[in-house]
Amino acid sequence: MTLELLGAAGKSFLFAFAALLPILNPAATAPIFLGLTEGASAATRAALARRIARNMVALMLGSMVVGSYVLEFFGISLPIVRVGGGLIVASMAWRLLNTSHASDDSRTELADAFTPDMARRQAFYPLTFPVSCGPGSIAAAITVGVSLADERLALSLARMGGGALALLAIGVLLYLAFRYAQRLLRPLGDAGSVIFLRLSAFILLCLGVQIVWEGVRELLLGVLAAA
Repeated sequence: MTLELLGAAGKSFLFAFAALLPILNPAATAPIFLGLTEGASAATRAALARRIARNMVALMLGSMVVGSYVLEFFGISLPIVRVGGGLIVASMAWRLLNTSHASDDSRTELADAFTPDMARRQAFYPLTFPVSCGPGSIAAAITVGVSLADERLALSLARMGGGALALLAIGVLLYLAFRYAQRLLRPLGDAGSVIFLRLSAFILLCLGVQIVWEGVRELLLGVLAAA
C-alpha cells in the first residue's frame, strides 16, 4: 500500500509539473516583472521575488484543491474567469507597451519612490495575479486538481501531495527567475533590454486577447448548444 501511494505521488508530481510549468513559464514572465518594478532596488526585488513565489504557490494550490468548489458555490464558470482575467492581462500589457523607458535621472526618482511598502502592496496584484499566474494558470490548476482527485481518500491525498510538491518546485524556479532576472538580461544592454521588454509586453497582450477569445468562444458555443 505504501509503495502504491508513493508511486501515485511521484506520478502526480510529474503530471502536475509538466502541466503547469509551461503555462506559468517563469522565464517568460521575468522580463514583465522587471518592467513593472522599474526603479526598485535589488533588495526590494529580491524580497518581492520571495513574496511572489509564496503567493503563487498558495494561489495555485488553493485553486488545485478547492478551486472547482469555489466557482461552483458562486455560480462562476471557467469561461467567465478567462474573460475577466484576460482583460486584466491585456490591460497590464498595454500599460507596459506605453511606458516610456526611464532615463538615469528618472531611475533615481523611481528608486526613491518605489518603497518596500509599495512593493508589498503590489506583491499580489498585479505581480502575482495576473502576471505570474493568470486565469489560464488557475484554470489549469483547477483541471489538474480534478484529475488528481480520487474516491479513495489515501490515494487522493497522495496525489494531491505530489501536486503540491510540483507547485513548490515551480515556486523555486519562479523565485530564481525573478531574483536574477536583471542579471540574466544584462548581456543584452540597455537597448536590448528595452526591445526585449517591449516584445514580452506585446506577447503578453496577445496572450490576454487569446484568453479573452477562448472564454468568449466557450460562452458562444454554450449559447449555440442551448439554442
